[in-house]
Amino acid sequence: MKKILLAVVLEVAVVAVAQNTAQPAQGQSGAAAQGQAQGPVIKDPAEYNAYVAAVQQKDPNAKISGLEAFLTQYPNSVMKNQALELLMGTYQQTNNMQKTSDTATKLVAADPCNMRGLALLAYFDRIRAQGGDPNAMQLLADAKKYAEQGSACWPKITDAEITKMKPQMDSIFHSAIGIADCQKQDYPACITELKPVADANPTDFSVVYPLALAYWPDPKKPAPPESTLNAIWYSARASAIAPAQLQAQIEKYARGLYVRFHGGDDGWSEVLARAKAGTAAPADLATLIKPAPTPAEQAHDMVVKTPADKMDFAQWEFVLTNGSQEDQDAVWNVIKGKAVQMNGTVISTEPDQFMIAGSSDDIDAKKADITLKFEDKVPAKLIPKDGAPFDFQGEPASYAPNPFMMVMEKGQLLRAKPATPTHKAPVHRKPAAQ
Repeated sequence: MKKILLAVVLEVAVVAVAQNTAQPAQGQSGAAAQGQAQGPVIKDPAEYNAYVAAVQQKDPNAKISGLEAFLTQYPNSVMKNQALELLMGTYQQTNNMQKTSDTATKLVAADPCNMRGLALLAYFDRIRAQGGDPNAMQLLADAKKYAEQGSACWPKITDAEITKMKPQMDSIFHSAIGIADCQKQDYPACITELKPVADANPTDFSVVYPLALAYWPDPKKPAPPESTLNAIWYSARASAIAPAQLQAQIEKYARGLYVRFHGGDDGWSEVLARAKAGTAAPADLATLIKPAPTPAEQAHDMVVKTPADKMDFAQWEFVLTNGSQEDQDAVWNVIKGKAVQMNGTVISTEPDQFMIAGSSDDIDAKKADITLKFEDKVPAKLIPKDGAPFDFQGEPASYAPNPFMMVMEKGQLLRAKPATPTHKAPVHRKPAAQ
């Protein structure tokens, strides 16, 4: 998109200069004598003929030679700016980008508010920097300088042809400023400059992807929800318009942001499809990309989907630790005082009570989450060793939510593992870290 915008700027430059400067006035014109507006006047016939001969050349290379010769011979000509502008456009026609840029630099030095020259320099310097030029930092600094210079010149511009191109030129200026701000890690300023450009030019990868990175510059650290949503959206959008060799890599990156925020990849395909088809971030972005469920929401989901007497111990622990009081009561009122058979790992023992890890997380952490109390002392020969797996029966009597500890009374040793264990403990889902 930017190449198209720049081509428009340069095409207008070539056409406008050709139309306005092919026949400059020589001496006093009739129009001036009648009180009409008049352009620059070349008084020297030789200078006049040299200029007209150059601009009327049909062959671009011949026109370049003629204009270069004219500027060398008449460096202070009243037609200097017009000659430079036409030379800049003609070099661009021949795809000589270095000469185009060099001429634009001369043009802007002579005419500090030449908007075509400023737009060209802001664009070329930014693109070269983003393309991996070893002098990228200086190029971006220059691009920002030209862009800010151009933005400041608008109040002085009266040329209707230039004013008509203001949206395209502003897009070039904001892009240059924004990318330079990104490079300096001034991400709020970068976002302010780039977002309007990215939304107006949704196929410009050189702007859309840097904008995505600016919203969440370090995914290892949390970002504000709004920034996170935009980072996911513009990353997904960038994956759709990236060069073919980068698409898979950027899509993987965008999906990773989504999973980190959402807690899973469910719904990702819809987000990606919307991003591929869309342009600007949609108004319902917060509905489209939802954050990971909170522990309380996960606990409620467990209560809704699974009856308490069908849950495993890890689910009991999760709900009783994280659920609302209503959800905790919904589980506890069902299991309290009911005999359950379980398998756990012994953490420590006393003759009349064992400390046991019942959930997989606590087994791995070697942390007790069950206090099993016996009505009678357990014979020493039947007491298992610390760290041993252990089959038992008990009746939930009370619990403390944090740190979690369930007290089971009427403990019994099960010498043989139940054929169908009632409550094994898989690893429960952890909420996504932010």
